[in-house]
Amino acid sequence: MPRKKKSYDPFFTNDSRKRQKPNKKLDDEEDAEIESDFDEDGFFASADAKAGTDEEQEEETGAEARKRIAQDYLQMVRQIAQKEKEQKEGEEEEDDEEDEEGARDSLVAQRLLKEQQEESGRVRKSIASRVKVGSDEGFRLLVKHRQSVTAVALSEDDSKGFSASKDGTILQWDVNTGQCERYKWPTDSVLKSHGLKDPQGSATKQSKQVLALAASSDGRYLATGGLDRHVHIWDTRTREHLQAFPGHRGPVSCLSFRQGTSELFSGSFDRTIKIWNVEDRTYMNTLFGHQSEVLSIDCLRKERVLTAGRDRSMQLFKVHEESRLVFRAPASSLECCCFVSNDELLSGSDDGSIELWTVMRKKPVYILRNAHALLVDNMKSDHEKLPNGNLENGYHHPENHHCLSVFSWVSAVTVCRNSDLAASGAGNGSVRLWAIESDTKDIKSLNNVPLAGFVNSLAFAKSGEFLVAGVGQEPRLGRWGRNPEARNGVSILPLKL
Repeated sequence: MPRKKKSYDPFFTNDSRKRQKPNKKLDDEEDAEIESDFDEDGFFASADAKAGTDEEQEEETGAEARKRIAQDYLQMVRQIAQKEKEQKEGEEEEDDEEDEEGARDSLVAQRLLKEQQEESGRVRKSIASRVKVGSDEGFRLLVKHRQSVTAVALSEDDSKGFSASKDGTILQWDVNTGQCERYKWPTDSVLKSHGLKDPQGSATKQSKQVLALAASSDGRYLATGGLDRHVHIWDTRTREHLQAFPGHRGPVSCLSFRQGTSELFSGSFDRTIKIWNVEDRTYMNTLFGHQSEVLSIDCLRKERVLTAGRDRSMQLFKVHEESRLVFRAPASSLECCCFVSNDELLSGSDDGSIELWTVMRKKPVYILRNAHALLVDNMKSDHEKLPNGNLENGYHHPENHHCLSVFSWVSAVTVCRNSDLAASGAGNGSVRLWAIESDTKDIKSLNNVPLAGFVNSLAFAKSGEFLVAGVGQEPRLGRWGRNPEARNGVSILPLKL
């Protein structure tokens, strides 16, 4: 058999010169490609210069816009300060223009400092001593609802109001005229496309009953929550449904926007507080701490949220620090709470008491007992008594406290922003105005304004010129009391300063 001739394979050869020759040739070709005769330096240099010019122009445009906005704001503040000065000094004119300009700038600086301090909660307006309610004036019905009103809210400029009731009706109304516009719930298919989940348990249809409302500071969004365990976001300009946030395992009982932001806090019967970003329509975080249902929530400009629940505690969550303060109440349940300032808190209990707190103490610094008493002599026959015959929870001495439990629960408290004026409501047929004394740490009574029905929600105008109340024949969260003489709707109380 003939022997096969070995085929030559340069890979297995040891001749380095034979291997390097083709590689050197390829390297030379690659170098030749890199060092091409096409001159691109000028093209890229001109493109870079053009891009740099565009970026400079964009930076200049942004800076100019910021400067223009700041100048417009300063001009507006100067005009307001000048008007205030003219009102105080009359028609006096200063001869020296430089002194006039300096005085005007000092007025502007004082006003800007005052606004910043009021926004941060460092300064409070003392308006409680100047508030007057005329003898012939009282609450007047502004908006009618078919069923009990569960929540009311006001826009940032106090021109519009929002209210919701147990039948799922959401109304937007004008404060001056009372003209109403209704929010229409979309179809189930649209709600599911917006994030609505199927009902849990034996329920076959989602409940539309609304328990809570909150309006954003910029006036663009309205948040609602209720028995369907979702947080619904609406556009206030078109009154259209935007988003449904699932996640809570119980009814959503309270809502609050952080001032100046689109950050929304929601409290639920599932004992949690969830944080949402409405602008981005995203879930952010969940806060734990309560051992029972969360009933009330409030938030100011700081990233802190105040909550009250049926576990006899009020808790202040510091979101950024990831910590919380727990305040223990002597009452069996705290029904409502709100901020007086960043350091002072107010709460209402189901034993008819109103408590004033500070963040430095875990117990109330002042307790106002029997704030909404229902006198036994004035009880109607249709008022329902407790089966055990007891009077107000906690103190069962008729000589001291003559009130019926369900009608004396403090169901709503509110404070006029950056002021010492507060209000509370219950089911005893009146809304009470209070002055909160920060120096002496006590609460003084101002007025007792009649209003029949259960006051389920209260909201002060930012200017303190009026107070709105959401009234119903039944309490907000149940049907354990009924007053058939009450008119379901939103009532308004004008205040004179």
